[in-house]
Amino acid sequence: MDDDLVCLIGLTLLVDPPGRRKSEHVTISQLSLSLYLMTQCQMKLHHPVTSLAQTLDYIEVARHKLGYFYTLDQLLLKLTEHKILRYISVDRECIVRTY
Repeated sequence: MDDDLVCLIGLTLLVDPPGRRKSEHVTISQLSLSLYLMTQCQMKLHHPVTSLAQTLDYIEVARHKLGYFYTLDQLLLKLTEHKILRYISVDRECIVRTY
């Protein structure tokens, strides 16, 4: 598993120890995990920003589709969104510096 994903799960369980007994607190859907892994691949393979922007749209759709019952899914989607936005801003800075 990816380091960020392991940290996210660990922090969730540390913050809410009684939540360990509730399946909705420790369940990750295939949809949110797929979006996270797809984002990781896009960034490592240096996909264009337009591709990552499309993934941001998918994340927004997934947020509404999954609802707010599954805590870890929502946190993973938020982490994925944050990673994309950070990647885009760093990429934009590199482009500006080269000109």
